[in-house]
Amino acid sequence: MTAPRILLAAGGTGGHMFPAEALARALLARGLRVDLATDERGGGFGDRLPQVKVHRIASGGVAGKGLPARLRNFVRLGLGFMQSRGLLRSLKPAVVVGFGGYPSIPPLSAAQRGGIPTLLHEQNAVMGRANRFLAKRAARLALSFEQVQFADSVQAARRTLTGNPVRPEISAIAEAQYHAPSAGEKVRLFVMGGSLGARVFGKAVPEAVALLPQEVRNRLAIAQQARAEDLGQAEADYRALGLEVELRPFFEDVPQRLRQAHLLVTRAGASTLAELTAAGRPAVLVPLPNSIDDHQMANARALTGAGGGWLLPESALSPSALAKILEEVLADPARLEAAAAAAKSLGKRDAADRLADLVIGLLSEDVRAALQGGTH
Repeated sequence: MTAPRILLAAGGTGGHMFPAEALARALLARGLRVDLATDERGGGFGDRLPQVKVHRIASGGVAGKGLPARLRNFVRLGLGFMQSRGLLRSLKPAVVVGFGGYPSIPPLSAAQRGGIPTLLHEQNAVMGRANRFLAKRAARLALSFEQVQFADSVQAARRTLTGNPVRPEISAIAEAQYHAPSAGEKVRLFVMGGSLGARVFGKAVPEAVALLPQEVRNRLAIAQQARAEDLGQAEADYRALGLEVELRPFFEDVPQRLRQAHLLVTRAGASTLAELTAAGRPAVLVPLPNSIDDHQMANARALTGAGGGWLLPESALSPSALAKILEEVLADPARLEAAAAAAKSLGKRDAADRLADLVIGLLSEDVRAALQGGTH
């Protein structure tokens, strides 16, 4: 038989694209065909998965500023819906999977109206607006956290905790046990947080480090993300403290940095939380204060409430507050190891396979039997 085709639909940001790519890999490994629908922002999976064809669909948010913007967005959503209907007629997917973001609305709405089973994946501890709009008619809802705000609008029988997929090189970190730094050993601190996090941390972290006792400060080995325009000042601040620090606008080797890190200071986006829990690494979390529906705060509370890190809202982020946390936790290896273990306990390293199982479960019985029999 011809292998079933699965259509993935995702917003263009990494938080939506990363889990979509992980699921695509898992589905391809099981012999299914995979396509991706996104808007002009979504770069697809590039050279990593060239067998996944990308289809561009018009989209627009429903919460634009001002009536003209809202009208334009609704028109684009309508155009995207018509484009999606044509795409579904052409591809004839067996299942359509949505990963949130407004670009997922047209393909999922068209699939639901056309009687094609749909699966939603929610990465955050607050269900996004696109998924909320689509959830009522979705066959299944996959969650990344035990408790997700607004998820109870979907019957419990249709909800499944899968976790949020991460790259295999991130999952592999958990195979080695975390060890807190012993007395006199270098403490590897990794600071990252996207452009907005880099801006805030570029000032707050050096000032916090300056307040640490000399013996603690001298043990630090810091790798920090900083905006290009802030690199010079941050470097000068650390040099004044007698510290050599790796400062970059972007780290290409995040898996390796995460593997080496004893402690992180970071934002609380869905992908970041998934990587922290999959790898089992403790972190000081500073949620982005203006994230939609304050979902980063909810994400952070899910981790820190389980003991996997320390919450420091940006409104309370001062050099002294951050220095206090750093000094306390770095002086207590047992506390670091307990936080690492708590973070790891929340991780779902098999999240991509769990999602793939849900997709397979939505296929017809004869198609599932053929797949399990190894015929494509």
